[in-house]
Amino acid sequence: MSQRIQRALVSVSDKSGIEAFAGALAQMGVELLSTGGTFAALRKAGIAVREVSDYTGFPEMMDGRVKTLHPKVHGGILALRDDAKHAAAMRAHQIAPIDLVVVNLYPFEATVQKSGITREEAIEQIDIGGPSMVRSAAKNHLYVGIVTDPADYGRVLEELQRNSGVLGLDLKRELAAKAFGLTARYDAAIARWMFEAEKRDGKTQSAYPPSFSLAGVKVDELRYGENPHQTAALYRTGGTQEPCIAGAKVLNGKTLSYNNLVDLDSALALAKEFDAPFVAVIKHNNPCGAAAGDTSAAALELAWAGDPVSAFGSVLAFTRPVDLASAEFLVSGNRFVEAIAAPSFDADALKLLTEKPKWGKNVRLLEVGEFKSAARDERDFELKKLVGGFLLQGRDLAAADVTQAKVMTARAPTRAELAGLDFANKVAKHVKSNAIVLTKGTRVLGVGAGQMSRVDSVRLAVQKAGAEAKGAVLGSDAFFPFADGVELALEAGVTAILQPGGSVRDAEVIAACDKQGAAMVFSGVRHFRH
Repeated sequence: MSQRIQRALVSVSDKSGIEAFAGALAQMGVELLSTGGTFAALRKAGIAVREVSDYTGFPEMMDGRVKTLHPKVHGGILALRDDAKHAAAMRAHQIAPIDLVVVNLYPFEATVQKSGITREEAIEQIDIGGPSMVRSAAKNHLYVGIVTDPADYGRVLEELQRNSGVLGLDLKRELAAKAFGLTARYDAAIARWMFEAEKRDGKTQSAYPPSFSLAGVKVDELRYGENPHQTAALYRTGGTQEPCIAGAKVLNGKTLSYNNLVDLDSALALAKEFDAPFVAVIKHNNPCGAAAGDTSAAALELAWAGDPVSAFGSVLAFTRPVDLASAEFLVSGNRFVEAIAAPSFDADALKLLTEKPKWGKNVRLLEVGEFKSAARDERDFELKKLVGGFLLQGRDLAAADVTQAKVMTARAPTRAELAGLDFANKVAKHVKSNAIVLTKGTRVLGVGAGQMSRVDSVRLAVQKAGAEAKGAVLGSDAFFPFADGVELALEAGVTAILQPGGSVRDAEVIAACDKQGAAMVFSGVRHFRH
């Protein structure tokens, strides 16, 4: 319906831009109703505004829990303007129409992320009146405009000014859909928090709720998905403060693609395994190189050397700010990467990467903020979409302590071999199964990924490592079903192997190591990644 906006109810938790927006509405002759802190802010700004309690004749009560839950509010929002019975009810009960609702909600998600918040404090941040008004206005969007995002204030004002105070139906429909998205996300966040609180208090034995809703806010629509004929968009979910790709600040480069984002997420996940200076080189969602070093530049050079052919066009993740030495290494020679994720970028490194020909217009630079391995949020989850459903699982944050791994061979690994096995094990967690990783010290020499047989993964890893396979150690994400893969690695010169164990042929595999004087340890932890 194309009626002029005459009355607006304004009640916001996020007061960004509200004084300017409400002031412009008042100048257009719109009567403003408001509550609590919003009313006080508007009145202090000299904007003509009427308190909702004065309008309803009912005071705010119960510490503000009851303010807008009143027939004069919801009747004014929900009434069908061209329905004779609704109009009669409004006249009989002195209900004035409310044509515009400007509401955003208590910051529940931000509150529960703070340390030391009690259950009672969290519950007080569950908004009741706000979602009720949002849903009422969104349901009745044929007659009522609903604005829940300060980012929409400008376009709403522009349309009202252009159309003599009338808000068009197309915009009202768009804003209504956005409003229901907001309440869906809000309720999903509350439901998830309440279930987690029940788990913490030992009130439920299940790790997963009986129903689960995943809600997010669209960050951007992508050019296409994995392939050009597929569409895609990036959404950001709430509930975690862990540095992540979805929440990163993009400093430079072309628009990120679907594959860039998937690879960057994998690169950052691998980087989060380490607290030392470390660089992950990811290609097609697998690490083709990875290394730790005394400096980021040293780690980068070693990581790149793991597979310099595959590293071209890869994505990188750093555990430390990208410095000038790292940037100089990257732009020298015939090197190029699609994207880099790092805690930050030193000013001189950023200048070089953004001004160097071939690099500046193309390379995506993402600042994720400082992080440590301990920052990984175990409450987060992994989701796999199926046709007609989805799977949820906890994140694979387990890291076996190799010093506690069970030595299965006559020879125990040396201290240096143990250090290499620890590094290989952490990297293998992030390689598609079947996963084989060859390392020396804290650098990857060769990776075998995604093969249907484990022996083929060993063959690929050995081939990538070349002559450096001699004296290397090997990490495997799962057990060896036969001795052939182990025998192939030992022939190439591998001296120690870590695997979880558990095969019916474990004895044959161990015997193959003993025959060559190699060491083998069982971690007891499998790391399949499909």
